[in-house]
Amino acid sequence: MLENVALISGSSHPALAKQISEILNIPLTDTLVTRFSDGEIRVQINESVREKRVFVIQSLCNPTNDNIMELLLLIDAAKRASAKEVNAVIPYYAYARQDRKDQPRVPISAKVLANLLQSVGTERVVVVDLHAEQIQGFFDIPVEHISALPLFADYLKKLNLQDLVIVSPDAGGAKRANKLAKKLGAELAIIYKMRPRPNAVEVFDVIGNVEGKNCVIVDDIVDTAGTLVAAADMLFQKGAKSVRACITHGVLSGPAVERINNSKLTELVITDTIPTDDKPIRNKKVLSIAPTIAEVIRRIVEGKPLSILFE
Repeated sequence: MLENVALISGSSHPALAKQISEILNIPLTDTLVTRFSDGEIRVQINESVREKRVFVIQSLCNPTNDNIMELLLLIDAAKRASAKEVNAVIPYYAYARQDRKDQPRVPISAKVLANLLQSVGTERVVVVDLHAEQIQGFFDIPVEHISALPLFADYLKKLNLQDLVIVSPDAGGAKRANKLAKKLGAELAIIYKMRPRPNAVEVFDVIGNVEGKNCVIVDDIVDTAGTLVAAADMLFQKGAKSVRACITHGVLSGPAVERINNSKLTELVITDTIPTDDKPIRNKKVLSIAPTIAEVIRRIVEGKPLSILFE
């Protein structure tokens, strides 16, 4: 069945697309992505995709808006080239933190992006650890929502840490942290915090016993690392033996690298949904999401259930 599959890589994360291609033993479709002199994006698919099941792989990281536009154009090009089906594989879904109207006169940007993807004829979306699971409901097409928790669980098991506590950096992430804690048979703690303004965090306290424990903070995004560093400092103040972080998307913008390198954080474990080769973090460990995405693509094409991937 994979003979009728075409993989197209956008320019945001070619290394990840190449890994997926190699695992599936499907060469990437020859695609041209360039710019006109005025900065407009130009794309062209140089091979036939007629009647093929196309998977366009594009992580919507920085430069976010350029990568979104490129993805939309690639999908449109594939549709106009008579592809049988076009699927968007989006390891990092942008604008996911703007998923509700929490203030007057603000957009629901995650919904706007969902509308754009559907407007060009996307027939399925594959995403990894959405900031809010309800974003799946913004789509009227199938959404395959992959979790990185099994990757983190396998990695932590290999470390064989004793007295393990999984920590949620806020109440909203308690469900995610609890899932990982159950996989590892670990205790659960939750940090109570207040955010006075965007990208500014004031940490107050932690619910749960962390004294003398090996703590693992689990979250979906590390952006400026303000929350992460403040949380790690508090846990050490409460007597934690070590503090690691397992975070799916390493956005790492602004002062993030400096903050993490100057913190007491034992280790930062992230996946490669976003390229971070240019982020010189002293204690960074990158786990590859490519095998998981490749298996999801394989199961979609073969009509097999995906539930086994989350066990």
